[in-house]
Amino acid sequence: MPKKSSHVSVADEKAAPGGAAAVDRAVSLLAAFRAGDKALTVTELAERTRLYKSTVLRLLASLAQGRLVRRTLDGHWAPGPEVARLAALYSASFSLDDVVLPEMRALVERTRESVAFHVRQGEQRIVLYRVDSPQLLRDHVRAGDVLPLDRGAGGRVLMAYGGARGRLYDQVRRDGYLMITSDRIPGLVGISAPVWNAAHELVGALTLTAPEQRVQPSFVDELRQSADRITRQLGGRPEGS
Repeated sequence: MPKKSSHVSVADEKAAPGGAAAVDRAVSLLAAFRAGDKALTVTELAERTRLYKSTVLRLLASLAQGRLVRRTLDGHWAPGPEVARLAALYSASFSLDDVVLPEMRALVERTRESVAFHVRQGEQRIVLYRVDSPQLLRDHVRAGDVLPLDRGAGGRVLMAYGGARGRLYDQVRRDGYLMITSDRIPGLVGISAPVWNAAHELVGALTLTAPEQRVQPSFVDELRQSADRITRQLGGRPEGS
């Protein structure tokens, strides 16, 4: 019997249980396009998916038939018009709170600390959503409150990805999050991470706040994972991915 190929593609690694291999490969080909890519060569697509070029070409033919990819004048490949139509349908199928609030509630349930979602408005920030900690000792902020942009973890994250200069903001952009103590309220710790949409535009900052004595090392990972999940549901790519 012939030996099984040792060549493992991205689709093989992420195969859907009970799914179709050809569909998994086609999906991996579409997923190979990243923010900033206008068009890719067959070689680039093969390298990113770890598929053979012959397989890539067959998949491209089918995807082009469905207008999910298109061939450019220089022979490269780019996302097709059907992707834009599906993206519009996806965006229209939910509101932001349908995505953000369930994840915020789950994060509060896991950590028992307060979680807010901040958006920038000029030189201030607004608490767009807020889920309170079930514990009596907490910071008392409500949805709709206007807070300083230059104090607090959420504001600092919004400033960092708005182009603010300085060591702190460089650190935020390098690490992909910020944990800071007593920046807005003495004894209050804030942990915040950015949320992105499909166009890699900053949607807002997801922020967990807790009294310093209750902060657990796991809170950073919990917060970042929640921000990443929201980003993925909005069609974006999390920081560092």
